[in-house]
Amino acid sequence: MDRETRLKRLHFRAHHRGTKEADLLIGGFFDARGHAWNDAEITLFEELIEEQDVDIMAWAIGMEPVPDRYAGSIMQAMHLLNYVPVAR
Repeated sequence: MDRETRLKRLHFRAHHRGTKEADLLIGGFFDARGHAWNDAEITLFEELIEEQDVDIMAWAIGMEPVPDRYAGSIMQAMHLLNYVPVAR
């Protein structure tokens, strides 16, 4: 599958998680960062979004330790939480 197709598929999957909170956190993160990922990071995100939303969210906000297989640049960026839209 080519890069553009993979990114379109990930966009849909990141924004259709099942809860609004997960859509905002995971989808917002993808929108903010996904365009700059290399192939290895795309592959890692593809694996990450197979995990349960509650686990991804707990890792992102630091409530649970990040498993070694996901530790790295993607989860470090996800920890910043500066990509979640907040109504003002």
